[in-house]
Amino acid sequence: HEDHFGGLSAPLSVMPVGTVYAPDAESDSKAYQTFKRKVAEQNTEIIHPVNYENFPFGSANVEILACPDDADNLNNTSIVLKVTHGNKSFLFTGDAEREEEQTLLDKGILKSDVLKVGHHGSDTSTSYPFLREVMPEYAVISVGKGNSYGHPTEEVLSHLRDADVKVYRTDLQGDIIMNSDGDNITVTTAKNEN
Repeated sequence: HEDHFGGLSAPLSVMPVGTVYAPDAESDSKAYQTFKRKVAEQNTEIIHPVNYENFPFGSANVEILACPDDADNLNNTSIVLKVTHGNKSFLFTGDAEREEEQTLLDKGILKSDVLKVGHHGSDTSTSYPFLREVMPEYAVISVGKGNSYGHPTEEVLSHLRDADVKVYRTDLQGDIIMNSDGDNITVTTAKNEN
């Protein structure tokens, strides 16, 4: 969906990029076609990763936990990846909904210190079983202020409160930067730190 790839054409126009990962499912929107053109102008191709593929990223390791092909629900084509740096890990879920979460639960290996909450805090994601498996210390909800969808939902916020997770939200705190030295995570926000 455009809210995930729409901003990539600008940096692809000005910075060199060696590798681009995206789900196999494509949008026929003008914005997606522009994204594909910018990738081609970099003399590279879009790579459709496979489950459990992993690669180094600086001193961290990235593991692809899911890259499904679900033509009926584009949210469930989200690439889910886990970034591990030393003793700390970050789980990025895109728009993955409960069906994709269940597939991940069946595979295990989800425990992470930070969870990027799925689908902007929609009630279609972040189920209790999924949250119990991940057991994050921190959660980040990427969501626009006053959005028409009502995200994040009270149901998801309640799940996170019940699990005693420290929640950061872009609608309330702006940019959220998490730094890890492999043993600790420090969080800086643009506003409303507490």
